[in-house]
Amino acid sequence: MSAKPVPPRPGQGALGTRLSEILRVDHAGELGAVSIYRGQRAVLGEAPGRERIAGQLAEMEAHEAEHLARFDRLLTERRVRPTALAPVWRLAGFALGAGTALLGEKAAHACTEAVETVIEEHYAGQVAELAELEPELAAQLEQFRQEELAHRDMAVEEGAREAPGYGLLSAVIRGGCRAAIKISEKI
Repeated sequence: MSAKPVPPRPGQGALGTRLSEILRVDHAGELGAVSIYRGQRAVLGEAPGRERIAGQLAEMEAHEAEHLARFDRLLTERRVRPTALAPVWRLAGFALGAGTALLGEKAAHACTEAVETVIEEHYAGQVAELAELEPELAAQLEQFRQEELAHRDMAVEEGAREAPGYGLLSAVIRGGCRAAIKISEKI
């Protein structure tokens, strides 16, 4: 399921307002993603016999940190304020990551699958919306989208859908991500 692009808004300054929303929410999402992986690594990173998942988590966190650094620069360049909820998303992301990791590797992978599915859909909508208006930004978002898809696919291959309570866990995480997106665009 692909997200529908937001229709253009009328009025002077509408594009700038929309670009600010996009950059703010994407920055918040990458901040949350880094925090999720940090939480998962705090639980699984040094555990004996968990070297494989520890390496995967470190690699995914590094990708998300690159995305976050890019959005940090974009916020500065375009004079866009970050979300006021950054401390909340940092804490919530870490708690989500640590909590799912405490449930086991498959639950950690289920978290990754759920989050990356929502983010991929979100980026797809933004790419479609910005393709003509901001082609350079759209291309960057498409690159990030492809990396998120790779994270999701790896999580599925590693058994995300075998996690205990997968359906409920995935639905709750996806719902939380969608709510965070809506909130972070504005606040």
